[in-house]
Amino acid sequence: MLDLRRIRQEPEEIKRLLAIKRVDAPIDEILALDKRRRAVQADIERLKAERNLASEEVSVKKKRGETASHLIAAMRRVGDEIRALEAGIGPLEDELQYLLMRVPNTPSLDVPPGMDAADNVEVRRFGDPPAMAFAARAHWDLGESLGIIDFERARKISGARFSVLKGWGARLSRGLIGFMLDHAVARGYVEMATPYLVNRNSMIGTGQFPKFEDDAFAVSPHDYFLIPTAEVPLTNLHRDEILSDQDLPLRYTAYTASFRAEAGAAGRDTRGLIRQHQFDKVELVRFVRPNESEAALLAMVQDAESVLEDLGLPYRTVLLCGGDMGFGQATMYDIEVWMPSYGRYVEISSCSNMTDFQARRADIRFRPEGAKKTEFVHTLNGSALAVGRTIAALLENYQTARGTVRVAPALQPYLNGATEITGDTPTGYQM
Repeated sequence: MLDLRRIRQEPEEIKRLLAIKRVDAPIDEILALDKRRRAVQADIERLKAERNLASEEVSVKKKRGETASHLIAAMRRVGDEIRALEAGIGPLEDELQYLLMRVPNTPSLDVPPGMDAADNVEVRRFGDPPAMAFAARAHWDLGESLGIIDFERARKISGARFSVLKGWGARLSRGLIGFMLDHAVARGYVEMATPYLVNRNSMIGTGQFPKFEDDAFAVSPHDYFLIPTAEVPLTNLHRDEILSDQDLPLRYTAYTASFRAEAGAAGRDTRGLIRQHQFDKVELVRFVRPNESEAALLAMVQDAESVLEDLGLPYRTVLLCGGDMGFGQATMYDIEVWMPSYGRYVEISSCSNMTDFQARRADIRFRPEGAKKTEFVHTLNGSALAVGRTIAALLENYQTARGTVRVAPALQPYLNGATEITGDTPTGYQM
């Protein structure tokens, strides 16, 4: 959420910045509503001051033995006016909050202009796409032919955009989760195990609600929601808290299943493991001082990139343009892994600096050393990585002409020494 004082002070600059995101936010409506609310509040304060003066005068008259009935009657009328105004200010504040919750975060100054993904700026590449002397097979074909992914039975038990990982498919997923968590812990993150169900305030705190409520899976009759990412419970760990300066920076990681309705995503990589309603992911979250968030974002991007480097997967990193950025992000990098059957790079991680946008919504503050006033922290989040997409990338990049899949060396210790997936039993497996 943006600071209302900032909106008052620089409305045209905020409009200009949000135009970079291709967003037309209700800034003028917010200012008009805020002006009305402040006028009503001023009337309430004026009437309260009048009532206080009258109360003092009544006290003086009573001490003198004089009548004060006319003043008491006037005070009652003023009290009625105050109550009427106070009853009316509540709806104004609710409407103002409603509009503020729908204003996106402003982009940082280094965000490039642009309409969509075609205008994103490539930052760097790692590795070369594998040279294959055969036609690359898609991961869904490989997975089914090896008997490690079953989409048909997943469709039977749940519906479209679900999968069942079988045998070594399930083992590969479990190995990747352990590998990714160990990698994050080695880089200074504290591993957490969080709930998959969160309350409405948690979804509001990280910016999923009210903007993206249609993308969430609600649990009835309780007001719980399945998390779209571990970013939600990890960030809300410190909701409504004041951290000390010594607490910062904080770095958390968690593996969770993630659940997304993906409203409006029809036709966009919906086959296979790329875009599913339920998927596994290892998430990174940081809480930092405001002057540290730019450097923290670059470090987080490197944390995610290094997972792909250790797995030997080719990737490229892009800085997102304004038109392709998310609702709450001030700066956002996507890391895209090479997918041979697609003949292009596909997003496998997003790393974002949310600045104080989430902290204002969730009221997460810190007290700088020696300061009396508190400040909002900056929050950052990133995937390291999406497990299903990593499985897809491993299957496609490590496939052989024989229809088998080699196991990345860094992952072999997490698969009991397996070196190749050939079907039911990978070669090199040691019990």
